Amino acid sequence: MNDQKLNTPTNLDWLIVGGGIHGVHLAAKLIGAANVDPGKLRIVDPGDRLLSRWLSSTETTGMTHLRSPSVHHLDLNPWSLQNFAGKRKRRKPGLFAPPYDRPSLPLFNAHCQKVIKRFNLSDLHIQARATRCDLNSNPMIVKLSSGDEIKTTNIVLAMGAGAHTHWPDWAPRENDRVHHIFEPGFNGLPTSKETVAVIGGGISAAQVALRLSKEGHDVHLVSRHALRQHQFDSDPGWLGPKYMTKFERESCHVRRRAMISEARHRGSVPPDVRRALRHALAQDELSWHESEVHNIQVDGSGIEIELTTDTKLQADRALLATGFESHRPGGEMIDSMIDSATLPCAPCGYPIVDSSLRWHSHVYVSGPLAELELGPSARNIAGARRAGDRILAAVQKNKKKLKKAS
Repeated sequence: MNDQKLNTPTNLDWLIVGGGIHGVHLAAKLIGAANVDPGKLRIVDPGDRLLSRWLSSTETTGMTHLRSPSVHHLDLNPWSLQNFAGKRKRRKPGLFAPPYDRPSLPLFNAHCQKVIKRFNLSDLHIQARATRCDLNSNPMIVKLSSGDEIKTTNIVLAMGAGAHTHWPDWAPRENDRVHHIFEPGFNGLPTSKETVAVIGGGISAAQVALRLSKEGHDVHLVSRHALRQHQFDSDPGWLGPKYMTKFERESCHVRRRAMISEARHRGSVPPDVRRALRHALAQDELSWHESEVHNIQVDGSGIEIELTTDTKLQADRALLATGFESHRPGGEMIDSMIDSATLPCAPCGYPIVDSSLRWHSHVYVSGPLAELELGPSARNIAGARRAGDRILAAVQKNKKKLKKAS
């Protein structure tokens, strides 16, 4: 990371808040397709490097291949990842998995680093947190946790939901035997053989359980429901007119929210993970408990997990794979922006934006903040690409207007 004082210009054309999947793709899109001057663009994110949360989270779960197809990545050309892997005849086995040529995690991550290097995005990363944004000034003024202030003409809010992990009421916090796998700074994986309870019923819980089992631990997977199999976290029809036409015609944002909730396959696993889990169960490599957790008792020797099926599990540690809270990301910064500029929100608290993902004259959104416009795919990699297309079209349209006016 460069010296932050040198890397924090006072005047920008674009500031992207969030250095994850969405922020990196949008930066590449603005520089590579909208011809934004890199010297006038920055990405602010508290991580020690771009994509830090993605890299740490996927490493924790032991993911081998992505759930999404190879055309969903961070570069501009849809076939860039396929080209990066080389010609099919010369490819190493395991780079892609069926169906849909899903890339291996190492391949996807290497391709992400290629995109970051190609556009020199690491040099544009400001390691800090955006704490406030004054929309009433022209240009806007963004305050950072480092104490710096940045003036910017445009801002893209590309925060993910990862800052708010979901801790069930029964789960004790600040305990060295109970951890949430997506908590920032997570280091709760066992370093020697232990009995581990993994709590959760979705893909992350299954992947963690399989990883720990392969590493030789005694694993109990506790899920409130039976395995739910879906290839994707929402039907591919939500990426095109099949479902989006009806969604876009719906003017009531309460009903849009209901459509999103119904479309999401929360707590589901793709077929390959389901097969691996069933094989592990058949081989007695891990244990499955379809039940809710009633309580956890922690003492010096371990933990006792009481299930609603009257079963008691003895374990050395519990790992929560219970996902994230559903409320709007962005915290106090977004709250203050809404209050200061009376930004429109739906009853669920999420932004009401136009078709260009514009929430204010020069404020754009991506990721969860864009889902009332982009639908259930807004949070994933495909959603990042769709957001990039919308914002790019808005930039190009604005350039044409300025050219005509001059």
